Amino acid sequence: MTDLPVSVIVVSRGRPQTLRRCLLGISQLQYNPFEVIVVADPQGIAVAQDAPFAAALKLIPFDQPNISAARNLGLVNAAGEVVAFIDDDAVPEPQWLHYLVAPARQSDIAAMGGYVRGRNGISFQWQARGIDERGESHDIDIDPHQTSILTPPKGRAIKTEGTNMAFRRDILVEIGGFDPAYAYFLDETDVNMRLARAGHATAIIPVAEVHHGFAANATRSRARVPKDLFDIGASWAVFHRKHVATSDHKAHWDRLRADQQRRLLRHMVSGGLEPHEVRTLMKRLDQGYKQGQSRATDTQKIAKHPAAPFQPFPFTLRKSVLITTRPMRARRDFDQARRKVNDGGIVTLLNLSQSAMFHQSWFDESGMWIQKGGLFGKSDRKMPLFRFTKRSSRVSFERSRVATQRGLSDV
Repeated sequence: MTDLPVSVIVVSRGRPQTLRRCLLGISQLQYNPFEVIVVADPQGIAVAQDAPFAAALKLIPFDQPNISAARNLGLVNAAGEVVAFIDDDAVPEPQWLHYLVAPARQSDIAAMGGYVRGRNGISFQWQARGIDERGESHDIDIDPHQTSILTPPKGRAIKTEGTNMAFRRDILVEIGGFDPAYAYFLDETDVNMRLARAGHATAIIPVAEVHHGFAANATRSRARVPKDLFDIGASWAVFHRKHVATSDHKAHWDRLRADQQRRLLRHMVSGGLEPHEVRTLMKRLDQGYKQGQSRATDTQKIAKHPAAPFQPFPFTLRKSVLITTRPMRARRDFDQARRKVNDGGIVTLLNLSQSAMFHQSWFDESGMWIQKGGLFGKSDRKMPLFRFTKRSSRVSFERSRVATQRGLSDV
């Protein structure tokens, strides 16, 4: 049985270097067949054209600050039965598509979402969440080792995170794709609500993982300090008009506004914002909400047939290996790992020092996965602060922690 053809859509604006790393990670995906569609500004297009696999990419120029419109452009050009979305500041695990797309074989499943690891590459930034009748997300308890097929009660939805989600293309087209009224924020939440309203189920697949770095953009700094709240206010106004009872608008907005103010004050206390910046940001939030109350909403008429034929990305079956090292020989082992990457391998370099240092993990620009930390330190944040262990036992533990996502053998 062949796998379903998948279109991977990456939207990028103002972040060419993170896009470069994202595409490098995508090139190591162990799935066949898939195509890659990059919807990007001139800088992003230039980076994609510079990649060694540029000829295999579908490149769509787009330089407007509207993620919904950009995603719709990707959808128009997508020829896969499934469309998967990942942000330009994220990197997928090599087995991401293999697990994310598998539930789409069931006809009643329209959407799929996986787990997202945060900037340290260890802690989860996003796991499983549901959406209540007011559009707010809440954690839901599912088995962290198995796929869960979820159908929400009336008025609610299952959340998919924008940097790790997939949809059956025909169903996403049928509901009109993404609403460009959401230039930024709540765009996928609106889709989730419309899918739920139509009676479709969503699959949450914990092992379908991406690593998300939260790179800076026009609305936030790299440290996640807000730079502008206009679009957040506007998107909430649009969401209220489409999904929330009119009688609830004011009370809900007052609570949301208070939450945003508390968030800004926390940044001010920690030194991220000045008092006058807090006032300016709150003013922009209110201006956005006012503008969003009259912003046109328009789920689009998207053609059933894609604008371009399927363009398969060149698939390479790669062997995944784990190389262990320690600080005194890290440079030598890094060179060995880089050679294995250049030879077409998926490489994890585990650097364990004789310490209790917390672990960090990341996908390096050389194309390898690096994990660094103490032999006795935490990787899983539920671990004790210090745990004495043998090196061989710790290597075995760290291998098993990522083996499924990275395609490592049990040996």
